[in-house]
Amino acid sequence: MQQRITIARGDGIGPEIMDAVLSILDAAKTGFQYDEIQIGEQLFKKGIKAGIESESWNVIRRNKILLKGPITTPQGGGVKSLNVTLRKTLGLFANVRPCRAYSPYVSTKHPEMDVVIIRENEEDTYGGIEHRQTFDVYQCLKLITVPGTERIVRYAFEYARKNNRSKITCFVKDNIMKLTDGAFHSVFRQIAGEYPEIEAESMIVDIGTARLADTPERFDVVVLPNLYGDIVSDVAAQIAGSVGLAGSANVGETCAMFEAIHGSAPDIAGQQLANPGGLLQAAIMMLVHLGMGEKASLIHNAYLRTLENGYHTADIYTEQHSKKRLSTTAFAQAVISNLGNKPEYFEPAEYPIDQEPIKIDLKYSRGLQRPSQHETRQLTGVDVFVYDESDDIDGLAGRLQMGAGKDFGLVMFTNRGTKVWPEGLPETFCTDHWRCRFKAHHQPVTNNDIIELLARLNRANLDIIKTENLYDFAGQPAYSLGQGE
Repeated sequence: MQQRITIARGDGIGPEIMDAVLSILDAAKTGFQYDEIQIGEQLFKKGIKAGIESESWNVIRRNKILLKGPITTPQGGGVKSLNVTLRKTLGLFANVRPCRAYSPYVSTKHPEMDVVIIRENEEDTYGGIEHRQTFDVYQCLKLITVPGTERIVRYAFEYARKNNRSKITCFVKDNIMKLTDGAFHSVFRQIAGEYPEIEAESMIVDIGTARLADTPERFDVVVLPNLYGDIVSDVAAQIAGSVGLAGSANVGETCAMFEAIHGSAPDIAGQQLANPGGLLQAAIMMLVHLGMGEKASLIHNAYLRTLENGYHTADIYTEQHSKKRLSTTAFAQAVISNLGNKPEYFEPAEYPIDQEPIKIDLKYSRGLQRPSQHETRQLTGVDVFVYDESDDIDGLAGRLQMGAGKDFGLVMFTNRGTKVWPEGLPETFCTDHWRCRFKAHHQPVTNNDIIELLARLNRANLDIIKTENLYDFAGQPAYSLGQGE
């Protein structure tokens, strides 16, 4: 039975590189049947804000595989990223981006580099939950969940085990974001203990990224939350030789999407300058995912041999390392002519045949320590965010205390996260956005108590824009302190 896959040519250089890659897949006799859907810029221009039509979801879900060209997402308000929509709607939680150097045939300062970036794909700030709250202040929510983190971390360790990788590094920023990144780090540490044969380490993301850019050979697999992963994977791809060389797999429990990591590059669209290598690498990952390891090896070895021959597209062409500068289509034809040949310098690719995709079994019931409905959770107060343009901090404190009533005490309030009352400093720059923390004088606290507090604050002419309840879990505060508190 022939495998049907969904393809989307995308925008900009997408149609050119997709045609090139499909010609290679067909020449390798993969036997694919293609169901094409339209996504991206043309639909945005028609007023379809999702960038994808309803019927296209059915095509993707039926075939379970999408090979996608890059798309152009309009910048600014009104339109969400289709890439993020595809990943989140289809549950594609794992983004796998191998970044390998092809020295000496592709110029790089890091000839030994061979790093796989595994990025959580659905959570973090990429939930896209944003609000303008005042004239001065905009908010983006960062959401990290325990099950989402467990799933990506387990995937990283299973990937390392299946692909003979010996070390995993976790990048986080939990010296600052102690709850969100702290949860990601905590889950990583717990799961690492289940894989004693794999070395596990963690780094703060800023120094980790610097070390990756400087000495990538010290890294093997890197696992990290969504936003950091997006940035770090592009850094890794570029220092390996070119962003145009890197492919990406987006894997879920039922569906998977494969794409190049680069954008649509509209400035060179239609000029046959684009490198199809990134999308070809994604197609090779797709073949491995489908258990077609023999075809994946055939194409990958032809690709490596083509690079060794010095036949390069414009983005990687140099007088020192290249013999011939090829167009997009000509590069594909060069790969086709090398089908059946193996590289002479690089180690030949040899993918397992009929390999099953990685399946993740969440193991909460088998010892992973996570918050649960059985852990004590106690409401103790509330952070009330208010809009106020006044420079009179003591006057604002008086109005807040007036609204607190007898059941709550005003503990502090902050501006942009920094404590300005009590005992704030006049040098602290303030905007029109204030976080006001109220703690209850009695326990238990109910939602009705919070509602009555808000009603009193409203009567005190305070402009409430947001609230966040304060909870203790297992007797410990589960909220951040103010800077300087």
